[in-house]
Amino acid sequence: MHRRIIAPGALAAASVLLAIPASAASASPGAPGIGDPYYPAYGNGGYDVSHYDLRLKYQPATDELEGTATILARTTQELSRFDLDFLLDVSEVRVNGAVAAFTTSGEHELEITPKTPLAKGAAVTVVVRYRGVPSSEKAYGFTSWHRTADGGVGANEPEAAWWWFPSNDHPLDKATYDVSVLVPDGTQAISNGTLQSTSSRLGWTRYNWRSSKPQATYLATLAVGKFDIATGTTESGIPVVNAWSKDLGDNAGAARASVERTGEIADWLSGYFGPYPFDALGGYVPNTNTGYALETQTRPFYSPRQFANGSNVSVVVHELAHQWYGDFVSVAGWKDIWLNEGFARYAQWLWSEHEGEGTAQELADYTYASHPADDAFWTVRPGDPGAENQFDIAVYDRGALAVQALRNEIGDEAFFAVLKGWPKQHAYGNASIADFREYAERISGKELGSLFDTWLFQPAKPAAPAARTAAIAKASAAPAQPKSWRSIAATNDVHRH
Repeated sequence: MHRRIIAPGALAAASVLLAIPASAASASPGAPGIGDPYYPAYGNGGYDVSHYDLRLKYQPATDELEGTATILARTTQELSRFDLDFLLDVSEVRVNGAVAAFTTSGEHELEITPKTPLAKGAAVTVVVRYRGVPSSEKAYGFTSWHRTADGGVGANEPEAAWWWFPSNDHPLDKATYDVSVLVPDGTQAISNGTLQSTSSRLGWTRYNWRSSKPQATYLATLAVGKFDIATGTTESGIPVVNAWSKDLGDNAGAARASVERTGEIADWLSGYFGPYPFDALGGYVPNTNTGYALETQTRPFYSPRQFANGSNVSVVVHELAHQWYGDFVSVAGWKDIWLNEGFARYAQWLWSEHEGEGTAQELADYTYASHPADDAFWTVRPGDPGAENQFDIAVYDRGALAVQALRNEIGDEAFFAVLKGWPKQHAYGNASIADFREYAERISGKELGSLFDTWLFQPAKPAAPAARTAAIAKASAAPAQPKSWRSIAATNDVHRH
């Protein structure tokens, strides 16, 4: 922290300048979307959030949630009005302490008009009081709030926040979080980051969670229910909190046997990706009916179905790999999803190799041979799949093939330097596929345009790398399935709907 001494007169002058609002004539509404072509209405323009403070009360018996969100932001233009993405019923909005007018529009827009326009570059505090039943709310025909027998869970991609807190809902606007949740005694509240404290009074218990590093809105999570909780630390000293619903039934043992290896796996991944980038770690398995897993920052969400066939360490590897590729460095736009899913899938292949269940190259050969040229699999372009195919299996598997092709092209020394250096290059920020290509070219000293185009952007099966022709021909004739293939193929963490 750097401090500067300011003369009293200068400070008074600065205060006067900050107090001057934007003129009504020059101020304009912030855009109702941040500019993502896949989801034009997601996120908002005109401001940047630095912190969310969420003070919530949740009643599991009725799925009723009430809360006060205090949002710290800074304007990026003169604003007459701005939007938040939200679905629950709002009773009051204040901007810089003054009551603000508000209305709703579209599927999920909360339009806020401050008492006076806001100047560009101004610090803004927005307070939103709200309540509702999250499971009763839908947008675009679906919900991202999962009702359980003993509570509820907010976890989905690319949208989940709307059901439990107002936000600027796009990965481009990361922020820190304090999440304070009041629940009935005997019920637990799980969220991201570190558990700062708990307190009980009058039959209710409050859980205070803190995420101290920038976090995208879809990576924020909340789960309320009856959990068994285990705590510990990794060998590198990161605190670990894992949780499982008490009613997982036959899946309970496999879920715990998998998720309890979180610390071990994170330490192993740090050998490839660099030091773990956050101050907390863990995972949770609520008893939901969903089938996917999600890389919610520091504490991934896993559905019980991931463990229906036994332990599934591979899915834990996938979601923890996202802590670097997806969370530490997030997409600049949703079309850049390969930077998340291709590398998380490839981490599963590296784990398979680590466990002696098939090398990354063997898995790549098998995947390539398993899809004939006329398979629709090859028509999906991992580098720009479109919103309708954002979580298609090809984004994962063809995406991992692209990673292996890069490795073959630039060699192991440069490849692993890229793998570890990339997260540090864009630490806690956002980046695009174009940024990654530029970085890989700079580290390897090779021009990679043709390779990226072939493996990520052409809607056709690429010709196999020459060095792999014989192996692929053999695999095509008699595709011997690597031991780990079934568990890896089952962990496609498709999120939406």
